[in-house]
Amino acid sequence: MALFALTATTYAALLAAVLTRSPLLELDWRVAMWRPYRQWPRPAGLLGVLVVAGQRGPTATVAAAWLGWRFRRSRDPRPLLVLLAALVLLNVSVGAVKLGTGRVGPDYAHAFGSPEFFRGGDMFPSGHTANSVVVWGTLAYLAPRRRGAAGVLAALAALAVGLTTVYQGYHWFSDALGGWIAGALVLLALPRCERFAERLTVWAGGLRERSRTAPVPWPAPVVTVADGAPRPCVRGARCRTAPSPVGAALASHPRVWNERGPPRVPGMSLKIHSCSLLFGNWREPRDDAGRVGRGRVPRSSRGGAASRCSTTEIISGSACSDRGGPCGGPTGLA
Repeated sequence: MALFALTATTYAALLAAVLTRSPLLELDWRVAMWRPYRQWPRPAGLLGVLVVAGQRGPTATVAAAWLGWRFRRSRDPRPLLVLLAALVLLNVSVGAVKLGTGRVGPDYAHAFGSPEFFRGGDMFPSGHTANSVVVWGTLAYLAPRRRGAAGVLAALAALAVGLTTVYQGYHWFSDALGGWIAGALVLLALPRCERFAERLTVWAGGLRERSRTAPVPWPAPVVTVADGAPRPCVRGARCRTAPSPVGAALASHPRVWNERGPPRVPGMSLKIHSCSLLFGNWREPRDDAGRVGRGRVPRSSRGGAASRCSTTEIISGSACSDRGGPCGGPTGLA
């Protein structure tokens, strides 16, 4: 935290030094008037390619591709989240200072010795330099091994990009200094970004686990089966509600059976024994235990006459014959 505060103080001191026409501003004008790209024209082509290492699009694409490959192997999204948080911090912090200062570059300077602030530009701090510091520094921070060597390479890349922008005359020297410091501030905030990424990963993992867990139905629907014992409804099956006692009693009345056929009460499971006697067709309601339901049966049907009997099971209004008849249709009584 102390190092972060020291870096932020240096950043503010740099901005104040440029605004107050200090020796730093004089150095800016000397370098700009000297025009290094004219003094040493030979490395211009190579440095023009090198400055691409500070552009946000190519560098972010390369970094995201590498971290995406690591995520595919380890299934750990934290490195990608840290890079995303670092880029967001970079855009917010550098963009705010650029819009607030409005500095123009050496090619668009108006008055000699002027700091060229508040003229609608966006040169301070250098975006290429800050971006190279953040992207390559983040990759070095997230390196699984040889982090020290990776940090040295990232520092050299950021130094080369900042000096290249000054060489090309695109930025003032103080712009490059501001880009280095702005990028360093973002790098110093990476540990907090990593803690945020860990919390976000844990929260997302818990949410995914909760979504995969099947919710327990409450209250569980109860279905009355043939033996009269209540059983809970199984998930995925078609749940049926138990009939009311009054409806079951009315449907089981002998007169209703003789006139309308077997009862069609939802949730009931009954077995009907039907016999074709010599004296006519009679139906006797029986349960699973074989007990005859309440109601009078003519004496002529109780004799020893030859009969042809079958058993039919009714479940929720559908009839299924134990002799292989169709289910779901009308009760097929002999």
